[in-house]
Amino acid sequence: MFDTVVVATDGSDSVNRAVDVALDLADRFDADVHALSVIDASEVDASPEQLRTELRTALETTADAALATVEDRTDAEVTTAVREGRPAAEICEYARDVDADVVATGTRGRHGENRLLLGSVAERVVRRSPVPVLTVRQLETTDDAVADA
Repeated sequence: MFDTVVVATDGSDSVNRAVDVALDLADRFDADVHALSVIDASEVDASPEQLRTELRTALETTADAALATVEDRTDAEVTTAVREGRPAAEICEYARDVDADVVATGTRGRHGENRLLLGSVAERVVRRSPVPVLTVRQLETTDDAVADA
């Protein structure tokens, strides 16, 4: 059913659970795993020109660390890629390029009026992806649960 699973990661806490779920899914179906991290070009372009090189280097380091985290969480072979551009567009294009069967991405849990919204990147991927998208919500932390009580 699933031969190729793409997990989109930026290394954030909201993606950690999505990585675990994607790796479990790939393991259950003996699927190939692709981990993708996208450097947001608009973030680089919006920074002052004298800082762009340093920012791009920092974002590349963060992307590499996020991909290494995926590799460290499994014994399976993981194909990794870093792309630069608009994150949702790059994720969808990558899914097409590797003929993915599913894309897994994390989303932050929202509360109150925002509870029906996904993260902006996750929402765009869901709307534009050529393949099904598995969105995995970050579980509430103990601190969040206490604050809501």
